[in-house]
Amino acid sequence: MATEDMVRNGTGTGTRTDAGAPADGDTPQGADGRTRDLRQLITYALVGGSGVLLDLGAFLLLYNVAGLHEQVANVLSTSLGITNNFVLNALFTFGKRDRLLLRYLRFYAVGLTGIALTFVLLAVFSRGLGVDPNLVKAGSLPLVLVFQFALNRKWSFA
Repeated sequence: MATEDMVRNGTGTGTRTDAGAPADGDTPQGADGRTRDLRQLITYALVGGSGVLLDLGAFLLLYNVAGLHEQVANVLSTSLGITNNFVLNALFTFGKRDRLLLRYLRFYAVGLTGIALTFVLLAVFSRGLGVDPNLVKAGSLPLVLVFQFALNRKWSFA
């Protein structure tokens, strides 16, 4: 089963021993796999960057111009960024066009972790310590991005 999964996912081509280790010094992932992984990471970062810009821009407009509460502005702006990133990652990063509704729901669930994390950070630093919500939002984005990449790669686009 593991070998079948590896072949289907393109993560290994070497034969395996009964203990599950690669035989004859083969690595589970060759140069082609590493190149694919690096390409995915770079594309994911670029897509993530577009989502960050969209999220932050929408937050700034919703909070500063429209006058929405920072938590409402956060949920709306993050949802916009999540949807943008799902579409671009499905098309360009992971090349997955099957089970889109399920993948989107998983991707959005991962995105909700970002909303929750930012919610807590806004509550602690903005409400509790008086830090400008714009700075808290901007500072939370890299932390959220790294956490979500790991979850999306392993679950949403597996």
